[in-house]
Amino acid sequence: MSLAHGIRTLGVLGSGQMGLGIAYVAALRAKTPVLLYDRSTEQVDKGLKLMDKLLAKDVSKGKIQDVEAKEARERITVVSQEQGMKGLRDVDMVVEAVSENLSLKQKIFSSLSAECRPDAILASNTSSISITKIAASTILEGQSAASESGKQSAARVVGLHFFNPVPVMKLVELISALQTSEDTLNRAKAFAVACGKEVTVSKDVPGFVSNALLMPFINEAIMWLEKGVATKEDIDKTLKLGMNHPMGPLQLADFIGLDTCLAIQQTLYQGTGDSKYRPSVLLERMVDAQWYGRKNGKGFYEYPDA
Repeated sequence: MSLAHGIRTLGVLGSGQMGLGIAYVAALRAKTPVLLYDRSTEQVDKGLKLMDKLLAKDVSKGKIQDVEAKEARERITVVSQEQGMKGLRDVDMVVEAVSENLSLKQKIFSSLSAECRPDAILASNTSSISITKIAASTILEGQSAASESGKQSAARVVGLHFFNPVPVMKLVELISALQTSEDTLNRAKAFAVACGKEVTVSKDVPGFVSNALLMPFINEAIMWLEKGVATKEDIDKTLKLGMNHPMGPLQLADFIGLDTCLAIQQTLYQGTGDSKYRPSVLLERMVDAQWYGRKNGKGFYEYPDA
């Protein structure tokens, strides 16, 4: 069967909520075999248990059949710790889904550039970091950005920003680096569509469209709480009932992860130099306290089942 995106095997780097969700929609919706790699075997086990739970839930609701769930699960293969990134060398595309940290992503993409086939698409699920900077990190030692090999390395990098929770949220934000080729963009978009997503396109600016608009809103709500203007419950209720938002900004921050919110806000602030993006002191202190939100049980609210 001819595939517009040409992705016969997908690599997913990171098995947290985002990486697992991307693997899930790729295996279930795009019906693409997935090689899943994470340095933490504990995180991989946790992620696969979540996938089993999600598949069982979809079966119980009648969204998919048992056979579809079984086939999707069988499309997921875990890359061993011994193989590491070398286990991704034959994939057609890798989607990186690790922490919002530029130096970490640069190191990963430098390694992927060395290990993966030269025609493999290298995509980042970053929600705020410059795709152009990430693309530049794929230029190997001895190459230059102007050389043919350097241009080819960077041309295959693209931003493919899925939203949390990936199995539910319909959007993928597509971001082109200065170096990204038209072919890379078209194939990445076609793959996102095959995963059942709608695609919007953003220029490579700090935060792109989504978080350049969302994070200042969340940050302002945190500042309002910090100033004692209203309680967290009343801030959230005002936005839910007054503006018909599905959840309030503080609840949403907990859901995203306060550490992730802070990392994105810092990227916006550092990338623009605009004081309107300065992170709230309260947000910084909560992250210092390791109150990250829903994922570890405490943020603005408490989550005893985390």
